[in-house]
Amino acid sequence: MAEAERIIGTPDIGDDAQPESAGPVKGRRRIAALLVVAVLAYLLDLGSKMLVVAKLEHQPPIEIIGDLLKFEAVRNPGAAFGFGEAFTIIFTCIAAAVIVVIVRLARKLYSLPWAIALGLLLGGALGNLTDRIFRSPGVFRGAVVDFIAPAHFAVFNLADSAIVCGGILIVLLSFKGLDPDGTVHKD
Repeated sequence: MAEAERIIGTPDIGDDAQPESAGPVKGRRRIAALLVVAVLAYLLDLGSKMLVVAKLEHQPPIEIIGDLLKFEAVRNPGAAFGFGEAFTIIFTCIAAAVIVVIVRLARKLYSLPWAIALGLLLGGALGNLTDRIFRSPGVFRGAVVDFIAPAHFAVFNLADSAIVCGGILIVLLSFKGLDPDGTVHKD
């Protein structure tokens, strides 16, 4: 875990130490923001998947914008673009590891943009992990429910969107030099 924290760029401040500009209240607010974003992303993903399974599965696709965008229920045991169907258990473990890393990083979190980014990642990872654990064909082998089908692209879901948006935000924050602990560095 320490290696993941080092790569992400979280400086290792002691458990008792905090950045000078951040107090415990500010840190708790950032953790609360992370949790609110994660819960919203998770609930939107879960609700959309429940709706898709109930109303769209085993039905013809619904055209939203002609052939450019459709809603089509697809069960995906693999990763993006259907790759790695035989490695569902590995994707389950990766999602669980991402969740653990985010929870560990949360205790050093003093940046609202990082809280939002990590909340999106956490909510998306939890959404897809829920599918992997509870959907058929079985525990830790479940297929993810995908339904957003743009033309000439992979079918995806709201959890995937949250993960991608969180990842893009992390890249932008890194380029700006903003660390999760709220410090700014110029390299």
